[in-house]
Amino acid sequence: MITKYFSKVSVRFNPFSPGAKSARIFLSRMPATAKIDFKVINNPSDQQKIEVTFKDKFNMTADPSTMSVADLGDYFDAHSRKLAIKDSIQE
Repeated sequence: MITKYFSKVSVRFNPFSPGAKSARIFLSRMPATAKIDFKVINNPSDQQKIEVTFKDKFNMTADPSTMSVADLGDYFDAHSRKLAIKDSIQE
């Protein structure tokens, strides 16, 4: 997962749900430079989500209960690759 272009990461998850594993592993892979905001939710009716703001202010949101860690990586890498291409062109 290309985390170089993440500026803010917001994660909301229920630790007792099946999506908690994906959310925890995703959080463990975040760089120290990203601003990380997480909230543990107790109510099962609250929606779990991972929201990433990139350095170009683009926002992407995913549901960790429906995606694996590999799927989350592929999903967020789509925009990271676009930013990597822009950086390589500017150099």
